[in-house]
Amino acid sequence: MDERMHVERVSRSRCFGGHQDVYEHDSPTLGCQMRFAVYLPSRSQREPCPVLYFLSGLTCSEQNAITKAGAQRHCEDHGIVLVCPDTSPRGPGVPDDPADDLGQGAGFYLNATQLPWSRNYRMFDYLTAELPQLVQGNFPVTEARGICGHSMGGNGALVLALSRPDLFRSVSALAPIASPMHCPWGEKAFKAYLGEDREAWRRYDACELVASHAGPAIAVLVDQGTDDGFLTKQLKPELLEAAAKGSRVSLELRRQPGYDHGYYFISTFIGDHVAHHARMLRG
Repeated sequence: MDERMHVERVSRSRCFGGHQDVYEHDSPTLGCQMRFAVYLPSRSQREPCPVLYFLSGLTCSEQNAITKAGAQRHCEDHGIVLVCPDTSPRGPGVPDDPADDLGQGAGFYLNATQLPWSRNYRMFDYLTAELPQLVQGNFPVTEARGICGHSMGGNGALVLALSRPDLFRSVSALAPIASPMHCPWGEKAFKAYLGEDREAWRRYDACELVASHAGPAIAVLVDQGTDDGFLTKQLKPELLEAAAKGSRVSLELRRQPGYDHGYYFISTFIGDHVAHHARMLRG
């Protein structure tokens, strides 16, 4: 095996008939050691299965989704391999910030262009090249891939799917940061990672890509809780609705009364999202 394709399993747990694993590997793209989680449904022991990537939000790692979201049961039912990467590069040599909305745990799934971040923060390339190649080379998967995300990861999922429709066949999001260019979290991160030129920010803003999407028609499922404390200032789903009008993106935005931003919300609706992806990945 090519050494660049080597992964080492660090944990395994039996789960809903399949296995929940965690792996680590040395990433040449990010210049550090990375971890990612993989749920392998029982069907993957008999045949290759489609893959669903789940991108988590600020402060999270690969652990949050696999311990709190409850997606494994649904992935077992549909025969879907679930891959949960980390949210940023990590390690003692990786630049960081004491705030929880910048640096390690807050990679925003982009390729940074500004020092010191540009040495390691290349999550867009990691998720569109290195990690899919690792998964393809080490696990029983087909080339059918979907992507889902929460909050920061919701914007990341939309950006990755719209930027690379050749790579991701389906997309959905839970409480996504709809337009990082127009909220405090995104403006702070984009200024640090990408510099002052707001034109450079457009590549990583979901609303910008939805409005300008000229590729194949794409169906997007989004769930948003109405009692989300970040709804008005940070998430702004109404901007996503406006961007989708007249575009080739078919947006189903479901406002869920009484739900907040946390994993109780995610675990309530994650089954619908897995089913959304299964219809497209297995259809």
